Amino acid sequence: MQKVLHLNAEKCTGCMQCEMACSYENYGVYATARSRIKVFDFHVTGKKVPYTCTQCDEAWCLHACPVEAITVDKASGAKIVSESTCVGCKVCTIACPFGTINYVQETGKVQKCDLCYDRAEGPACAEACPTGAITYVDANWTGLDRMKQWADKLGNQPSAA
Repeated sequence: MQKVLHLNAEKCTGCMQCEMACSYENYGVYATARSRIKVFDFHVTGKKVPYTCTQCDEAWCLHACPVEAITVDKASGAKIVSESTCVGCKVCTIACPFGTINYVQETGKVQKCDLCYDRAEGPACAEACPTGAITYVDANWTGLDRMKQWADKLGNQPSAA
């Protein structure tokens, strides 16, 4: 069973624990600038929204990479950047329609979420999130809550006779 990160913006408080956990897991430092997940702050509305690679099935980044530095982990389905293979051309950053692959100037390589594929506990960001805004769930059920909410809205309306 493959799992995915499920992001619920309604529960995000903007505490940045996900960013801190990600940077520590991947680089051994608490530095939000090095995180592979970002919390966007919409100042006008006050909303905070966690955002990271969605591990698309289409994987434009993977197909665009001229040196095949992005591969798929068979167990998790995560698209993983091999730093030893990456040449830093940034073609994948252009190909990604969501802007979730980032060039790291210090290394001359790109980085993206890999679901902490080699971590037994799953993604560090989901484990660190105190409100449940980020969870690691069965890939087949990511929209179930929204479907239930929509069904409740439709089911609570009187029917036309």
